[in-house]
Amino acid sequence: MISRFFATALSLTLIATPVASEPLARVLFGSKSAPSAQAPSAIGFYSRGCAAGLQAMPETGPTWQAMRLSRNRNWGQPEMLTYLQDLSAYAATLPGWKGLYIGDISQPRGGPMTGGHASHQIGLDADIWMLPPKRLDLSRSEREKISSISVRTADQRSINGNWTPQHMALLRRAASDPRVDRIFVAAAAKIAMCNSAPRGDRAWLQKIRPIYGHNTHFHVRLKCPPGARYCETQKPTVAHLSKGGDGCDDTLMWWVTDYLNPPKTAPKPPKGPPKKSAKTYVMSDLPSQCRAVLSSR
Repeated sequence: MISRFFATALSLTLIATPVASEPLARVLFGSKSAPSAQAPSAIGFYSRGCAAGLQAMPETGPTWQAMRLSRNRNWGQPEMLTYLQDLSAYAATLPGWKGLYIGDISQPRGGPMTGGHASHQIGLDADIWMLPPKRLDLSRSEREKISSISVRTADQRSINGNWTPQHMALLRRAASDPRVDRIFVAAAAKIAMCNSAPRGDRAWLQKIRPIYGHNTHFHVRLKCPPGARYCETQKPTVAHLSKGGDGCDDTLMWWVTDYLNPPKTAPKPPKGPPKKSAKTYVMSDLPSQCRAVLSSR
């Protein structure tokens, strides 16, 4: 009788004891302070992947400074670092700009971040501040305190006085580079560029994609490098999204109309299980190659 009681109690204890959950990928990748000892490789998708053999963007260069160094997110694929250095050299030729202030690229081994981004996971995304650098000798402490500027109004519908022709010239140069897949920026900024670009010089606008939350920086996304067998190309393409045009159409105006004030008759989103986010990914959610990236010395 007693043995049966203890057996029943034990079985109830086993049922009540939760099974240890798999560690979150963002915790595992966020704990790595150095890159993997592997050849550079972008693995998976921009918002579901990791990165082997990343290289550090030098903290300071002749025409750039990497910001928020305490985050340790100035790591990227070689193609991204070269691109940023090239773009910063152009920025330094613009009136009032000494170069670029560069924000987050990726963690040392890519992967989901501990906070702040869903993408930036494979070393091919980078944030570039809208603040024109007046000096390139900021200390580490100053880089933590200084902030960028917003180029749109608080109601999100228009550019503000911080927007300049130099911003447009910089974005035109950034988007015209064949290495770039797309660039994310506040809708108000794209509207301003659509209104200003001359008729014979608009092809680059196709790569400028409107999105919320990008009023203090623009987000450059590079294409998968040639031969990157594990890198997943983004679809739909910008050509498909813009129907072969420049994207200066009703789909752009939606961001400053229905997006801000949804019509009362707007269809309700379909019910179903919520999609997993980068914050909840575990290793089994990422490409299998990411385990080797994580375990590499």
